[in-house]
Amino acid sequence: MATTLVRNGLIISPTGSIAGDVLIHDERITAILMPDESERLGIVADRVIDAAGKYVIPGGVDVHTHMELPVGDLVASDTFATGTIAAAWGGTTTIVDMVTQLAGERVQDGLAVWHEKAAGNCAIDYGFHQIIGGVDEQSLLAMEYLVEKEGINSFKLFMAYPGRLYSDDGQILQAMQRAASCGAMILMHAENGMAIDVLVQQARARGETAPIYHALTRPSVLEAEATHRAIALSEVAGNVPLYIVHMSAGDALAQVALARQAGRNVFAETCPQYLWLTLEETLGRPGTEGVKWICSPPIRSAHDAHHHQADLWRGLRMNDLAVVATDHCPFCLKDQKDRGLNDFSAVPNGLSGVEHRMELIYQGVVAGELSLERWVETCCTTPARMFGMYPRKGILAPGSDADLVIWDPAGTTEIGVEAKHHSQTDYSNWEGWHVDGAVELVMSRGRVILEQNRFVGRVGHGQFIKRELCQYLVCPNPTS
Repeated sequence: MATTLVRNGLIISPTGSIAGDVLIHDERITAILMPDESERLGIVADRVIDAAGKYVIPGGVDVHTHMELPVGDLVASDTFATGTIAAAWGGTTTIVDMVTQLAGERVQDGLAVWHEKAAGNCAIDYGFHQIIGGVDEQSLLAMEYLVEKEGINSFKLFMAYPGRLYSDDGQILQAMQRAASCGAMILMHAENGMAIDVLVQQARARGETAPIYHALTRPSVLEAEATHRAIALSEVAGNVPLYIVHMSAGDALAQVALARQAGRNVFAETCPQYLWLTLEETLGRPGTEGVKWICSPPIRSAHDAHHHQADLWRGLRMNDLAVVATDHCPFCLKDQKDRGLNDFSAVPNGLSGVEHRMELIYQGVVAGELSLERWVETCCTTPARMFGMYPRKGILAPGSDADLVIWDPAGTTEIGVEAKHHSQTDYSNWEGWHVDGAVELVMSRGRVILEQNRFVGRVGHGQFIKRELCQYLVCPNPTS
């Protein structure tokens, strides 16, 4: 049993910032102390870490990742080992990954595969969401089993990708009703996949196959329409908690805002790429460079009638957007993304981001878009609360896991393959970015896993988290 004292830092929580010390015994935080209180109390620690001039924040919680995700004959390039090490480099100490079930497959079989992939291979703690790609009576029964026995109480459905993961409205309603009956949450990929497929086929017939057409065939109005439809179905299903993943568009966010004003259990996340990148500078690059940024929903245009980035930042400030996650789903350019150099629809969707989320959202603090407290709330505390890991995760408080980051606001970080890039992709979606602030030290359950710009943790340290039912809800049965 070891005792660690992190001294002289500015401790950031969602409710404020205080100067003080964090006392850690073994894997847990035992006390938050006022400055010099440790000396007055005569506390002796095995290690004292000086955080003077630095921010001390909870370890980041990324609740949307896809490690080792199979897509057809391809597999996402990050393993649970490489992906969780990359996360640690960016100050994230917990991920929740997506387990996949396709039509005709047993949910429990897919879950067993994910446990086998992750067990003993993670550098940080991890949990699972369950994707239901085939809604039938067997999978509906499996939802109940996962909630009761496996500590998995969030289920992802798709309104996109017909023929692979798509569920129609009737199937979605059935899954929502089952989630409502067992206290679970529904995660939704909200895009009108049937209409998008028509637009894709029409674009290809016209010879419009460059990467930019991936975005132009997925207009924001089809994200907004699907978001509205998902909210309506969740109301019919008894106001089941609904969480819209990777929201990219202001008109879609407006649907969430209206639902929340009406007292619905509707929440949403966004991702750094939608806050900072534009279609023109990514998919719109000349030649075939744009395939590197193909993801769904797509990165939006700076010239759209909807001011998407401004709307998303405003949504974060006003809590219509509750969480920033990454949808980390990396594919290499060589032998993966490059198979669609002549056809955008053949490119595997996904970006790398788990390492850079905390850094990139901190830029919102620097730019005056968010407060320090809101940075911590959206990246650490709210995801832990919403997905049943709070107060073990997401907060620096007595009894919480000692997941902690020392952040240097005076530091700078250069992102790029030859700079800071630890994902197993052969390029960086953030190549050449110089950001303010730097991760100085990362601790996971009381163990220092990154310091002095070196990863000093170990693969296998990470533990599976059985999550509790979500307690982060508004009025459960609104009368409005």
